[in-house]
Amino acid sequence: MMEVETSAPPRRAVPMAYGGGYVGSCNGLYPAPPSLVPGGGVAGGFYSGLERAIFWKSSHFHQQKIRGGGRWEYTFIAVDIHYLCDGTLLLPSSPAIAAATVSGMDFAELEAVEGLRWPWNAWTPSRSEAATLVVPLSVICTPLMPLADLPVLPYEPLSCSRCAAVLNPYARVDYRSALWICAFCHSKNSFPRSYAGIADHNLPAELFPTHSTVEYLLPNKNPNRNSFPSTSSFASLSFYTSSSSLSVPPAAAVSVAGPAFVFVVDVCSAEEELRALKNEILHVVAQLPENALVGLVSFGSMVWVHDLGYAQCSRVVLFRGDGELSSAKIQELLGVSHSQTPKLASSQAIQKQGYLLPVSDCEFSFSTAIEELNRFSDALPGHRASRATGAAVSTSVALLESYSPNSGGRVMVFTSGLATTGPGMVAEIELSRPIRTNREIVSDSASFHEKARNFYQKIAQRLLNRSFVLDLFACSLDQVGAAEMRFPIEASGGLLILTDSFESDQFKKCLRHIFKREGTDHLDMISDARIELVTTNEVKICGALGPCASLRTKNNSVSEKEIGHGGTSSWKTCTLTTKTSIAFIFEVGNYQPNTYPGPVFFIQFKTRYLHGDGSNRLRVTTAARRWATGSRSSSEITTGFDQEAAATIMARLAVNRIENYHPREVISWLDKMLIRFTAKFGDYVPEDPSTFRLPSGFSLFPQFMYYLRRSQFIDIFSYSPDEVAFFTWTLNKENVNGSLIMIQPTLFQYSFDGPPVPVLLDIGSVSPDVILLFDSFFHVVIHYGSKIAQWRKLGYHQDPSHENLMKLIEAPEIDAGGLIVGRIPVPKLIRCDQHGSQARFLLARLNPSATQKFHAGDPSRVIFTDDVSLQDFLEHLQALAVQG
Repeated sequence: MMEVETSAPPRRAVPMAYGGGYVGSCNGLYPAPPSLVPGGGVAGGFYSGLERAIFWKSSHFHQQKIRGGGRWEYTFIAVDIHYLCDGTLLLPSSPAIAAATVSGMDFAELEAVEGLRWPWNAWTPSRSEAATLVVPLSVICTPLMPLADLPVLPYEPLSCSRCAAVLNPYARVDYRSALWICAFCHSKNSFPRSYAGIADHNLPAELFPTHSTVEYLLPNKNPNRNSFPSTSSFASLSFYTSSSSLSVPPAAAVSVAGPAFVFVVDVCSAEEELRALKNEILHVVAQLPENALVGLVSFGSMVWVHDLGYAQCSRVVLFRGDGELSSAKIQELLGVSHSQTPKLASSQAIQKQGYLLPVSDCEFSFSTAIEELNRFSDALPGHRASRATGAAVSTSVALLESYSPNSGGRVMVFTSGLATTGPGMVAEIELSRPIRTNREIVSDSASFHEKARNFYQKIAQRLLNRSFVLDLFACSLDQVGAAEMRFPIEASGGLLILTDSFESDQFKKCLRHIFKREGTDHLDMISDARIELVTTNEVKICGALGPCASLRTKNNSVSEKEIGHGGTSSWKTCTLTTKTSIAFIFEVGNYQPNTYPGPVFFIQFKTRYLHGDGSNRLRVTTAARRWATGSRSSSEITTGFDQEAAATIMARLAVNRIENYHPREVISWLDKMLIRFTAKFGDYVPEDPSTFRLPSGFSLFPQFMYYLRRSQFIDIFSYSPDEVAFFTWTLNKENVNGSLIMIQPTLFQYSFDGPPVPVLLDIGSVSPDVILLFDSFFHVVIHYGSKIAQWRKLGYHQDPSHENLMKLIEAPEIDAGGLIVGRIPVPKLIRCDQHGSQARFLLARLNPSATQKFHAGDPSRVIFTDDVSLQDFLEHLQALAVQG
């Protein structure tokens, strides 16, 4: 087995009293001051974020010393800057960049401050050296991650006139000349008149060193760069930056149309399923704000668009399901009126038609239409039901395009079977013709797969053009065609939910999650999000992996190499949640020795979106990291390695490759990458595997790769195409913690010996007298040992004299409920006994340290598999790594 080396933890910066942040540790790197006067003075020149922090701290504690004799002590870890302690600053001999060390901090703590996870927290500026790192230079960004004390500023951002980077704490400021120098392109920019009162003691929030992330409340119009409202004086800026609790002025001054929802219902579902679905739709519609727009489309072999504004009787417009109509033709057949002005067209259309109406105007007619939906299936014996899913989706998008041209909307599809007719069909109607499998898709022999994908790619473009979202709720024991629909769902940021029944709690919780309202009059729903990256000249953008689409906006920061959604510096997604994560891949310039750039580099993430309250907002996160150069470059790179984030990046790259390569080739690619990785960072004597060691910060990475190779993301032939699409969609949007659970599930043991403890994900952890709680993100399994299961069946846990057994059985139930709460998609809770059929959900993911080929001891604790164990895998890896 591998042995690891441990090293003493580095020293950490102590939290500063001012602003509640960490100078040089939480917020990354700050440019060092050219000159400082200890005790509270600043001598001329440009002032940086670090300089302001030290100045404020110095002044604050200087007064305390005089009054109470207090002592100022804290440690600052920097590059080319000596320690600052006891009120004394040891100045560097030359201008330098102060940089926080991230080695001594929990990477999750950094993520809580920045909303970012970096596999490498120190980058090499050489492209050839970066290639040897194996794991690409990348950042996993959660654009709208909830952050503590996030300032929301009621004015527009001040942007660089050259590179469009927003003013941030890393900019250098000349207060006398009212100029600021951009940290990205080093261009000089003038402050507008509204910043006339700026000074070192009177700063806007975006220059606070603790505010590397700020959010701007924009006016409901197209923002004009560097323009400020005439009513925004510097006094108001001072108020919002000096207040400890930043308040946001109400955005209700502007009338905002509500979001639009089109419910697309499959009427070929079974009676019980359709009844449960109708009840749930009525429940969520009753919770909608009165200004929300709703529409109803039902489909079988035909598509019915329900007229909710016709009071005399139930009225629908019928479309054939076996044909593909253009959006303009659908709108013409619906009799939709148009106007040259989009906003006027929207208001006039809503007034003149009844297909999409505010809830306040159509609640009764909508409820009546839902209740009148009955099962309608023309399936003959030996045939599948005829479903025109693609035609229904296209018609629903056309409906939204007519009445909500510039506002967000959702097309929510509820189905329980395959599309068998019309555009997007994935199977023939005869049951004798089998559904496509992953092997057929990989070998390009699936009859309808490629044609259906092309159809839904066109749907995706229409969704992105109008910022609409496509959601799919597939409740069936069979496939429904989710594999073909994944692209528009993922590109628009929608939900892809696979469950067994519309009566399940999984379905109900996922649907209600979309319509949640936490103490507000509006839905907690984000629309029309655009993400733009600004980088320093040395950093190039290769692409993004996640629920977004490229806007193809190229500039000097875009690399010629494309990975995922590449060839751009900006992306669009029609909706975001507070947990949506996107991985951005970078590369560096090909610099030669002695021509390296400065000590640090910067990346700025700008996310513009429409808030649920109708306000336009812009969140700006500016991050900085150190270049690893010189004699200490290797140790800096090693110290800043985040193996959890690295495993997440490799998983996303692997599922991206599996779209175009055979799974065996992807496994071979993973193995080669891992061998190169361990050969580079391991410490060993060549040709001697027994001497192999990995640093402590790298020791878990090979284990992550082992479980990734055996996961549902790579072993796709054990799952249906719809399941693989669901797994891939979930991984691509989830953050590091969630992704890591998917890669290597967690396992806890409950016994009479004490509180629950984490145990190895190994067959050896299965025992007759313990309960195991297994979490693979998609499934939460409570596994009862054979003895515990027998006692439970005999009812011993209900006997007051066996209270300890009752508590033992209750404990994992309570913890399982805690795992499920708040997770979307909601995992399936499985309770099983040892040797039971449902135990396969646990056994399939355990390390097969004892198999049918080799085992010692209890023969019941054996996994029947041909897979190698983790120990054998690591031994082979060590042998290959030391070969050089």
